[in-house]
Amino acid sequence: MAKAKQQSLVDQKKAAIYIRVSTQYQVDRASLPVQREELINYAKFALDIDRYDVFEDAGYSGKNMDRPAYQQMMSRVRIGEFSHILVWKIDRISRNLLDFAGMYAELKKLGVTFVSKNEQFDTSSAMGEAMLKIILVFAELERNMTSERVSAVMISRANDGQWNGGRVPFGYNYDRDTKTFSVNDDEAKVVNLIYDLYEQERSLVRVAKILNDRGLRQRSGISWSPNTVRAILVNPFYIGTMRYNYRTESAKTFSYKPKDEWVMIEEHHDGIIDQKRQDSVVMMLRDRKRGYPGANIYQRKNVHIFSGLLICDYCGSNMSAALDRERADGWQPSRYICTRHRRFNDCPNKYISDVVIGPFAFNYIANMIKAANSFGKTTSIETLEKKLLRGSVFSDVDHIGRPGLEELYNLLRSGIGIMEYRQPEKPDESVAQERDLLLSEKRRLERALNRLKALYLYSEDTMSEADYIIERKSLTDSLEDVCTRLDQLEASEAWATSMSDEEFIAKASYFIMAQNLLDRRHVNYENFVRHIDPAVPKNFIGSIVQNFCIRDGKIVAILFKNGIKHQFFYKAD
Repeated sequence: MAKAKQQSLVDQKKAAIYIRVSTQYQVDRASLPVQREELINYAKFALDIDRYDVFEDAGYSGKNMDRPAYQQMMSRVRIGEFSHILVWKIDRISRNLLDFAGMYAELKKLGVTFVSKNEQFDTSSAMGEAMLKIILVFAELERNMTSERVSAVMISRANDGQWNGGRVPFGYNYDRDTKTFSVNDDEAKVVNLIYDLYEQERSLVRVAKILNDRGLRQRSGISWSPNTVRAILVNPFYIGTMRYNYRTESAKTFSYKPKDEWVMIEEHHDGIIDQKRQDSVVMMLRDRKRGYPGANIYQRKNVHIFSGLLICDYCGSNMSAALDRERADGWQPSRYICTRHRRFNDCPNKYISDVVIGPFAFNYIANMIKAANSFGKTTSIETLEKKLLRGSVFSDVDHIGRPGLEELYNLLRSGIGIMEYRQPEKPDESVAQERDLLLSEKRRLERALNRLKALYLYSEDTMSEADYIIERKSLTDSLEDVCTRLDQLEASEAWATSMSDEEFIAKASYFIMAQNLLDRRHVNYENFVRHIDPAVPKNFIGSIVQNFCIRDGKIVAILFKNGIKHQFFYKAD
């Protein structure tokens, strides 16, 4: 009987054997077959496991987990197919401590044993688990030291004037034999044209449009954009200076390093643009950049807390913000109206005010936080719905749509937090540039409106009332579109700075907001927002809500940033 039970336990064991080499040289030296054979024998004779599958990644680095066979293996581990993961060495899985720590925590939760043959670590024992973590620290240290050595070599090459590779800038050719750059005459004409156009138009959008309208394209054949135009205007390569080690790159964006770390090699190659001319253009761009010292900085006078977050349920258009009438106690909330309704009057949706949306939104989020904190194994989905709709502000809501409610219920059952703070990402250059262009366009439209009014009222040349109304409507419509897009950027993008104290304030503000909502039985929205910087609740609500869907002055749906959508059905409906 004991022998049969022992055989049953052996039959239940199955190993995922993972092998990896990072270079073609290692592949050619038959490293993979050696790993495969020895790990299969180790599984059979040392671990007493006869059932196994081999996962092989050839030519992939261990610096991250973006490897096809590894991802396939983990998918099958998660459905309970394997009892062990067996590797040749720890660094075959990962050289990154954080990546491995996340994987190991998941394996531990799933009850899967991790075994490294060469280091003789078996995480089913406490000593093996402790030693594994220590060795992994040194594996990551080795990788970081290698990375530092490579960076030092690259910087040394750059200081010697050597090109470290990458995309050859538009306007130049590169000779690999002589390792020198030469001017591409045809492309250089386009570079000069870009400078001519910007000096004339003072608009990156206009320059890109003119280039595209003339049939001019980038080297890859794609159209010009404001970003690619700006890159040529500010790149010192066009004045003959090679720049290196000036930014820290990642998968999504980059940040500039301190200037004392930059490698700048002047007179490295023939320039296309004179330095004085580029300096002049760069100054023009800086003068138009929001927040640049000495510039005409735009500051929004009124903070509309829900601007950029409201969607019309009838036509799907965005809802624009404006100030509502001032109340008797001096409070002046915001009101929001469908842009299509305002412009064409063919959408039946009514406006909605902070007076309605504020209490609903903040009390609902407060109820979510409280429901999450009090959630237990015996909590039913009906009880959860009652907790979410607790309070007089929800007295006319009949029920919450079942799909979204079930998603939240399952999320809480899994133990995942619903109000976790997300450190804001720094905006990439394209989004920041769009914002700058929108602010510039807003100021231009406001000046145009003032000139139009002066022309109509005081000019000796007569202008009919009909012409004035048509022109004024065209300008105000354009102005509202620009303001709506600015609101969307404010709501969807976390405009972080590089200053650690500002990041701390953002995080602290988020925590304070969540605590305030948790501590109150009922959130009095008016009192709440009148005693706090409106930017704090605006950033808080924008960090967790994708949009609110509005119909006839009511919130009919909330789409959260985690993808869950809650729909609200009202008794009167």
